[in-house]
Parts: sequence; C-alpha cells; structure tokens
Amino acid sequence: MIKKLRVQGSGFRVLTQNLKFYVLGFSFALFVFSFTFLYAQPISSTELINNARLYDRKTVVYEGEVIGDIMRRGDYAWINVYDGKNAIGIWINISLIKDITYVGSYKTRGDAVEITGIFNRACAEHGGDLDIHGLAIRKTSAGRPIQERLNTAKRNLAIVLLGILCLVWISSLLKRR
Repeated sequence: MIKKLRVQGSGFRVLTQNLKFYVLGFSFALFVFSFTFLYAQPISSTELINNARLYDRKTVVYEGEVIGDIMRRGDYAWINVYDGKNAIGIWINISLIKDITYVGSYKTRGDAVEITGIFNRACAEHGGDLDIHGLAIRKTSAGRPIQERLNTAKRNLAIVLLGILCLVWISSLLKRR
C-alpha cells in the first residue's frame, strides 16, 4: 500500500510539473500575442508607400491626425489620416468613428487616432487605390479649435510698405506736373 501511495504521489508530482509547463507556455504565448498586436509600433505612410508590395494585404498599425471631411457611405465611411508626411484613406465601419470629434482644417486640429487595419496596395474594391480597411480605431489625443494670431511684425511691415508706396505714387504724380 505504501508503494501505491508513492506511485500516486509521483504521478501527482508529474501532473503538477506538466501543468506548470502548460501554464508557463500559455503565459508566454499570451505575452507574445499582446506584444505583437496590442503594442505594435505604428508604421509611417512613407514606409507603406515605398514598400507597398511588402505590406500588401497585411495588418498594419497607422497613426496620425484625422483631416478633411468624414465621408459617410452607408454603413462605412472614408476618413483621411495624415501622419505629418502623407495622408492615407481609411475605409472603416461607421460605428467605429463615433468618438471622432474634430477633423483637421484651417480652423481646427483634428483628433489623433491609431488605426489597425488591412493595408491594400491596390484595393480592388475601391478602384485600385492605396488604402487601409480599418478594423479598430483608438483616439490617442483629442483635437481642438485653432485661433490664428495676427502676426504684428508682418502687419507693421505691410503698413510701412504701404506708406512707402503712397509716397512713391505721390512723387510720381508731382513729377508729371
């Protein structure tokens, strides 16, 4: 009987070692998954354009400012996202863009977003254009209205130059007489 207990005990020990191995393996796989998908670094528009064949039909993370208009098309919408060098069109489900408040223009700074989606070098669905079909969107910072300030140095220079122009015009009129 003692031998049977020892055998059962060692079997239990092997079972717990296997369980620890599986838990460790699962934890490592979860870490790798979260690192590659949740913490993937955004790719630049220049990288996407220059290496379009490499990224074609692959999941990418792209970050930038929403500019222009949100163009609604049924259940989907087009948004343009500008990363500081180029803007790329994003085709995304309309339910995902509900948090976008500001789009970039002369009077506003657009919301900064991070798009995860499928990059298309020549999208057959959209006439062969380069685009990203958005799967997820995350607002990284909120946009805001922009108030342009008058550049007083330029205003003063314009007034001085206008005064000089008036003096030249008046002197040319007096020379003609």
